[in-house]
Amino acid sequence: MIGQQAQIASFKAAFESGHPHHAWLLAGPKGVGKSSFAHAAAKWVLVMAAMPETLLCDGFAVDPKNLIGQLVDAGTHPDFRVLTKLINPTTGKERQEILVAQIVFRKDSGIIPLRDVFKSTPAMSAWRIVIIDSVDDLAVSGSNALLKNLEEPPAGTVFFLISHTPGRLLPTIRSRCRTLRFARLADADVDAVLADAAPTLDDADRATLVRIAAGAPGRALRFAESGIAALEEQLTDLATTPSSAAAAKALALARSFAGKANGPRYEAMLELAPAMLAAAARGRRGSVLARTLADWEAAQALAGSAMALSLDPQSVGFDLAQKIARLASA
Repeated sequence: MIGQQAQIASFKAAFESGHPHHAWLLAGPKGVGKSSFAHAAAKWVLVMAAMPETLLCDGFAVDPKNLIGQLVDAGTHPDFRVLTKLINPTTGKERQEILVAQIVFRKDSGIIPLRDVFKSTPAMSAWRIVIIDSVDDLAVSGSNALLKNLEEPPAGTVFFLISHTPGRLLPTIRSRCRTLRFARLADADVDAVLADAAPTLDDADRATLVRIAAGAPGRALRFAESGIAALEEQLTDLATTPSSAAAAKALALARSFAGKANGPRYEAMLELAPAMLAAAARGRRGSVLARTLADWEAAQALAGSAMALSLDPQSVGFDLAQKIARLASA
C-alpha cells in the first residue's frame, strides 16, 4: 500500500475506536490503489476479528501464513464478497453494468434483498465485508437496491464502495458513506509500486511506465508485459520519419499488433499514440497546432472505442501510426 498511509491510518483509527462506519466510499482516479486498499482493509478487518495475534505492525500487513488471509486472497472466505461486472455468457464479453441481480438475489419464492441474506450471523468472526468495484458501474436498479442496504445496514457488515467518479453517484448513497479520498501518487511512489509488483521490468520500461502512469500505478501495470519502451522508441522514430518512408514503417508497426499474444502491446499503443500527439500539440502554433489537435481528437476517440467495439488491431494500429507520422511534416 505505497503512498496511501494517511488513508490506512484513518481507517484503522476508526475501527480501533470501536465505532467504525458501516460504509466507506473510496473515491479517486482509476489506478491509484482504491481496489488494493479495499482488499487489504477487508483482510485486516477479518483477521483482526478472528486472529488479532497474527496482525503485523505495518499498515494492513497480515502474516502470510494466516488461514483467514489466505481465504480472502483466494476469494473463498464465507464472510467476504466482491461485486463487479460479470461476463455475459452470450457474448463472452464483460457486461457494461453491475446488475441488480448481483445486489438482489432471486429465488423461486420471490426476491430476497442482500440485506436479508445477511441476516444470518457471519461465519468466522463478528464481521462481514462487501466490496463493490466499482459502484459507478451499478445499473440504476442496482443503485436503488444498494441504497436499501445502506439505509438498513446488516449488523457486522462493512461496505467498501469504489468510485472513480463519486459526483455521479446518488447523493443518498454518498451521504450514507464515510469518504476516503485517494489522490494520484508521486512518481517516486509509482516507481516503488512498479518495482514491487513487476520486479523483472528493465529500467527503460519502468521509466516509460512511470511517465505514462500520471500518478496511477494501476494504469502502468496494465502494460508491464508490453515492451512499452521499445514501442515508444518506434513511435518516436516514426514521428521524425520522412513521408516517403513513413507509410512502410506505419504498416510494419501495425502488423506487429496481430494475434492474441500481442494484445498487451496493442493496448499500450492505444495509450501511447494519443498521449504522444497531445504532448506534441503543446509545442505547436497556428495551422500546425490545429492539425495536430484534430489528429489527437481522432486518435483519442479511436483508441477509446477500439476495445469496446472489437476493432481490428492492425487497422487501428495503422490509423494511429499514420497520425504519429504526420508529426514529422511540421
